Amino acid sequence: MIGFEYYNPAKIVFGEGSEKSLAKLLKQNNVKSLLLVTSGDFVETLGIYEVIRDAVKELNIKFSESREVVPNPSIELVRKLVEQGKTDEVDFVLAVGGGSSIDTAKAIAIGIPYDGDVWDFFSKGAVPEKVLGIGVIATTASSGSETSNAAILSYGEWKKGFEDDRIIPKFAVMNPRYTVNLPEYQTYVGIADVLSHLLERYFSDEKNSDTTDYLIEGAVKALLVNAKRLIDDPRDINARAEIQWLASVAHNNFLDAGRSADWGSHRIEHELSAQYNITHGEGMAIVFVAWTKYIAGIKPWRPALLASRVYGKDPYDFDEKERALLLSGEFERFFKSLGLKTRLSELGITDKDFKTMAERATAGGNVGHYVPLDAQKIIDILELAL
Repeated sequence: MIGFEYYNPAKIVFGEGSEKSLAKLLKQNNVKSLLLVTSGDFVETLGIYEVIRDAVKELNIKFSESREVVPNPSIELVRKLVEQGKTDEVDFVLAVGGGSSIDTAKAIAIGIPYDGDVWDFFSKGAVPEKVLGIGVIATTASSGSETSNAAILSYGEWKKGFEDDRIIPKFAVMNPRYTVNLPEYQTYVGIADVLSHLLERYFSDEKNSDTTDYLIEGAVKALLVNAKRLIDDPRDINARAEIQWLASVAHNNFLDAGRSADWGSHRIEHELSAQYNITHGEGMAIVFVAWTKYIAGIKPWRPALLASRVYGKDPYDFDEKERALLLSGEFERFFKSLGLKTRLSELGITDKDFKTMAERATAGGNVGHYVPLDAQKIIDILELAL
């Protein structure tokens, strides 16, 4: 086990009726001017907007809003809302929705106190001197951004991340009832996203990490069980609660303790979603099927371990490479059971842009830690994904 430092101050209020705590949470954070960041009208359909308006009225908080967030959020909207926030003297940003709204809110929270372009934080390594408070009302079970220290934004063909413990939200309100009426596709790409976060952390080269090994394996098992329950009964509130909590557990950095996570697969998918605007969760499904198959021929011990412990592939019957290949097959079957694509060709994607994407992904050097990937390795993985 390698040394580590763990920090996550996010307050989590979980369960049905948790949104009723909003006024108390805003008061605890001494909010004077709040910007709501969300998308569409679901905030009214779910009754969340009324809860927010009642809270800001009760506390005499200045209130502004934007419902313009879209999947794979872009820097252009963030720049616009940063200027709006400066004009309105916003001191707190409340995101309602999933990862796109939350990451947008995080970028706004570092952009409003900053005199330069907010993209500097994502592209030039700028470090914020001040960060506004961020709160979340989560209505999906996917990205885990409600308790993470990271944000991802797109700018043209570039998709980049920013990490800083100060953008961990002050609180996350999580009512699994809000996820019941999500479109089936959104539910299932969310599950794929949760699994991808668990797998990135599992695929570590650290051999002495029993505690987090077993925690991640248990989380993967819980996700598989509850995904099956949702397939059988999409309104199973207990399954939805389990998956929503797993989304946070998978990405609040607790499972990084004592190990070095990989993240190579995410860098590949970020290129795909930047290039083709595909949904992140489905992109991760495609990449992980191919990545695992590729890694089986290079360094199979970690995928083989997961295949044995979670999927019951007997090491007496199969060697490490065989078990790693079987794991790729298990991933593909699982994602197909969710109705997701597992091949780029199913999305009409060819190898035309593979070289461009691979070079862009590795512009700052190799990506991934379990097996560092150069541009050619990424091309090889993408070819396996066709």
